[in-house]
Amino acid sequence: MAKKKTVYVCSDCGSDYSKWQGQCSDCGAWNTLSEMRNVAPARASGSAGYAGAADGEVKRLSEIDLQELPRIPSGGREFDLVLGGGLVPGSCVLIGGEPGAGKSTLLLQTLCHLAESMETLYVTGEESPQQVAMRAQRLGLPSDKLHIMAETSVETICHTAEKRQPKILVVDSIQVVHLADISSAPGSVSQVREAAAHLVRYAKQTGTVLLLVGHVTKDGTLAGPKVLEHMIDCSLMLEGSADSRFRTLRGIKNRFGAVNELGVFAMTEAGLKEVNNPSAIFLSRAGEIASGSLVTVVWEGTRPLLVELQALVDESPFNNPRRVVVGLDQNRLAMLLAVLHRHGGIMAADQDVFVNIVGGVKVMETSADLPLLLAVVSSFRDQTLPSDLIAFGEVGLSGELRPVPSGVERLREAAKHGFKRAIVPVANSPKQGIQGMEVIAAKTLAEALEAL
Repeated sequence: MAKKKTVYVCSDCGSDYSKWQGQCSDCGAWNTLSEMRNVAPARASGSAGYAGAADGEVKRLSEIDLQELPRIPSGGREFDLVLGGGLVPGSCVLIGGEPGAGKSTLLLQTLCHLAESMETLYVTGEESPQQVAMRAQRLGLPSDKLHIMAETSVETICHTAEKRQPKILVVDSIQVVHLADISSAPGSVSQVREAAAHLVRYAKQTGTVLLLVGHVTKDGTLAGPKVLEHMIDCSLMLEGSADSRFRTLRGIKNRFGAVNELGVFAMTEAGLKEVNNPSAIFLSRAGEIASGSLVTVVWEGTRPLLVELQALVDESPFNNPRRVVVGLDQNRLAMLLAVLHRHGGIMAADQDVFVNIVGGVKVMETSADLPLLLAVVSSFRDQTLPSDLIAFGEVGLSGELRPVPSGVERLREAAKHGFKRAIVPVANSPKQGIQGMEVIAAKTLAEALEAL
């Protein structure tokens, strides 16, 4: 009989230890080690079957064939944009999101479209085939050529895929599939890591496009060991609040395209529909604009996006004024308010400050620093900003305005939507000018406030 083995596995990074300890030595996380009994020896990370790893032939870098693999259009322009131009044969794409965000709906729509021209296989481990068929019928999708299988065994999934040889394989989800030689429960660190390695190895060796559905934890991060994100080629996150019909698909990692690319969808009765002009959706401003409202231009992946930023400053009844931020970094707001006091002469230490990005968009870059402070000053003074004004730029701790990437493209996108004035850092001021737009270049935050 095989000797029983007990190891302790970190739930964050997947590292193994022979005995329990409070902190993981690899990732530094505390109290993340859990006991695993009868664990099979872990496979080497390099045996995951990545493209070209099997031949072992040593070549010069100049001898590598640079002919790009032909991409497979998914049938959706926004989905292809986030993927970097389409699906790459032999790649592995992981799509995560909150329950009910539309992950299964998006993949079902994509496979029903691709099944018209190629062999596809949809493996469902959480729903029955009847439930998937009912959803396809409700959405009005063509389902006569899509093959579906309800299975959670990775060995059976790969064996069936070898017989049918699909071009596109969907596994919904990676947290419910399991390998027979690992005794831990599905969804555990060992099962997720080894099941993903087995599926990725099959996809690389056969040139199959593998689409995996992943769960998220209560804090919104992708569930499972961190090594799972290193195995895959592309990690996407489908986000959207329960009270909004819009969904955003953001690229977290992409080996074949731009990172942080954003695709916008609208959840309708017929499924997820693409939003061709996202800026028009996020700029649905009221007829009479109140103080504290300003439009900024953020750069998402390879394109600019206009969003409305709102700020509300009110006298606080508490000893510790509140700082509430939706769509931005709360710590950055506290830092910018200190810069505003030191270099702008406006103290908001005794004021409650509320900041919101309209439409549920999350702004990840620093170009929103300047419009955030301008909106705060507008609300603090109760003075309405011009409706045709935009602003962007990073604010340093010494009050200087730092440039942001793709400044000219941001200004052109704003001019296309009818904006006439812009306050930007000096380094982002266009040399040739923008037709129909007055660009005000400022070196410091004080100059930007004077420009108002």
